[in-house]
Amino acid sequence: MSAGGGASVVIVGGGVTGLSAGWWLARAGVDVVVLDKGIVGWEASGRNGGGATHVYSPLGLEEQRLWPRMDELLGYPTEYAPQRIKVALSEDQLALYRTNAEIAAARGFPSEQLDPKQLRELVPIVGDTAIGGLYLRFGGHANPQRTVQAYAWALQDLGGRIRQHTTVTGFRTDGGRVTAVETDRGPFGTDALVIAAGPQTGLLAGMLGVSLPLALARVEMICTEPLPLMAVGGVDGNGLYGRQTRRGNLVYGGGPHEWIEVAGMAAHDQPATPLLRNLSRRLAELFPGAAHLRLIRSWAGIVENTPDGLPVIDRLSDPANVVIATMSSVGFGLSPASGKAISELVLHRHCRFADLTALRLARFADVPPDWRARLGWVPVAEPLEQPASLSRPGGRPSER
Repeated sequence: MSAGGGASVVIVGGGVTGLSAGWWLARAGVDVVVLDKGIVGWEASGRNGGGATHVYSPLGLEEQRLWPRMDELLGYPTEYAPQRIKVALSEDQLALYRTNAEIAAARGFPSEQLDPKQLRELVPIVGDTAIGGLYLRFGGHANPQRTVQAYAWALQDLGGRIRQHTTVTGFRTDGGRVTAVETDRGPFGTDALVIAAGPQTGLLAGMLGVSLPLALARVEMICTEPLPLMAVGGVDGNGLYGRQTRRGNLVYGGGPHEWIEVAGMAAHDQPATPLLRNLSRRLAELFPGAAHLRLIRSWAGIVENTPDGLPVIDRLSDPANVVIATMSSVGFGLSPASGKAISELVLHRHCRFADLTALRLARFADVPPDWRARLGWVPVAEPLEQPASLSRPGGRPSER
């Protein structure tokens, strides 16, 4: 273990990716400390739709193997629930779902096609506009807040430490390795460093002379009044993702992304925006039987996106003891597997259960400086107003 206030491994970032990595390392008997500029899970990790159905990822097989076991492994509830339903409102949507299902089936994940009658039996709040769907016999969802809490408590139970309200200000290096993490609360000496800081990962990597192209976006979630529990709580469609909570609320998001700039490491406000009107309308289209419900909450989280939309999980060659992880908007669901992969990169220099070649940082070596402008991923002065459907009385959308 490093001397002073450090640890064998310092992890910068207290979201699900950093916490999961810390928990896996602590399980292996490693002394670890997690640093976060705010509180754990404050950004996207605690504010997302809770989906856990990323079977197309190199980490997908391990994700699906681990999620049903996470409550037992962590010793705390995540509220994981298996399976998903995809609702199609058009032939194009249904064709896309079928194509994706064929790819999933080739990887060992089965699904069943649903006609409108079967769909309504499982999801009573869909309307006559639904032409059918797919019942995914894989994937699922969990409660983001519960899951962050479970990772944090499980990590601490194993002797891992979490330091909240601790902002990283720089790094000390010697001989091609990071030897300490500088913070506003003093240095943390270390033998190995993991940077998994969500939107700030690019900024932190830059402090080490490493270029990591990221675009930041604010994504919205809305929450309705509760209604009776459905047979399957995870239902996607109309460009939306989300779930029914155990209390019965519908919690949904789905963009469009609101591209933003976030300067520095300081915590920032995350207000709801007019985009929630767009979400409300699409949710009412997806679930006409729930269009009468009032919105009771809305919130936003900040996510980071790589140019190709895939995560970066890589151990650097310089500095040689650093692992960088940025999950490009899919961090929550993949967290059981991504944390395990990061721990193996730290301990063994490679991931032993999955091929991470497609997730290496080197694939962005030739990304042009104006890549965001070329993709149209740039902030706009005013988000477009959208007509409200699900709303509070008087047509006013809910506030945070």
